[in-house]
Amino acid sequence: MENGSKKDQMFEKMLEQKKEVKIVRRIVFVVALVLIIGALIGGRAVYKYITEALQPVDPNSEEVIEVEIPIGSGLTSISEMLEAKGLVKDAKIFKYYAKFNNEAQFQAGSYGLTKAMTMDELIESLKTGKVYRTPVFTMTIPEGLMLNQIAAIVEKRIGIPEKEFLDYVNDEQTIADLMGRYPNILTEEILEEDVRYPLEGYLFPATYPFYEEKPSVETVVTTMLDATSDNITPYFAYLESNKKSVHWLLTFASLLEREATAKTDRETIASVFYNRLDEGMPLQTDPTVLYALGKHKDRVLYSDLEVQDPYNTYVHKGLPPGPIANAGRSSIEAVVDPSITDYLYFLAGKDGQNHFAKTYEEHLKLKKEHISGE
Repeated sequence: MENGSKKDQMFEKMLEQKKEVKIVRRIVFVVALVLIIGALIGGRAVYKYITEALQPVDPNSEEVIEVEIPIGSGLTSISEMLEAKGLVKDAKIFKYYAKFNNEAQFQAGSYGLTKAMTMDELIESLKTGKVYRTPVFTMTIPEGLMLNQIAAIVEKRIGIPEKEFLDYVNDEQTIADLMGRYPNILTEEILEEDVRYPLEGYLFPATYPFYEEKPSVETVVTTMLDATSDNITPYFAYLESNKKSVHWLLTFASLLEREATAKTDRETIASVFYNRLDEGMPLQTDPTVLYALGKHKDRVLYSDLEVQDPYNTYVHKGLPPGPIANAGRSSIEAVVDPSITDYLYFLAGKDGQNHFAKTYEEHLKLKKEHISGE
């Protein structure tokens, strides 16, 4: 009986131990399940947070936020600055994103950034010193336009009335302010008595991106002057060595822009103008007559050539007082690097081509062939 009793006790103990093991396993299982579920839930939350933090703060924002990056700023301080300005959602995520992409060399300077910019756009801007954004719209200013024609495009594309635009670019205080802002391109020459409009020829032809729906007239004008400065700066050394000014360059180039139809023509016409200047001959270019008249005509009459105006190069020798239109890069290049010829004359034939001559007799012969049809 004693042996049987001991066996029963041992058996009951074993059952109890098994029950405890099952309970422990069940507890471990439940705990593990809870931990796994928690990890999954937490992981999803973290994943969602990071994904959202990598997106632009506000894809529809047009507000430009000024950010000043001091010299010597590190990635951590820049990231915190961007978060403080509301340009990124989480400074640490921006920091690790930049590090993951091996991007850490950012330039000091002033930036105009928006909440619509992606992290890649922000990084590219901070790396290069330029703002990479998707423009709200663009505006194209073709070559060879006068200020009033540019004003018409600005009104049509942006909504700034022509009169408001023209009043702004001819306002004395505005011009003084702009001369202070762009001393390398806007000099006292634009204020000379015979210059009709100070900024004529100074608003560079290009396609301009704008990052706000209704930019101010100041923004539009300074954007174009920035482009002029960028495109003229490479020629400063040439101008200095030849003792010429930006005003001279843009004036000369504007004549080529209005006369030429092809790049090669610009270079050859430039050589004609240089040769005539060297000979002390008047340039006698029709576009200056039209500018003097202040209107477009399909045909310039002999009586038009006698109009008494400083811009009329039939009456006055040398270049006109200022540009007669905005010149593109190819016309500026042609002034700097003209063809080498002995031509003193050229004319545009009915075939749309320019024809060049070394003598007046040859010029008259070409005129009969290509204009009179004789």
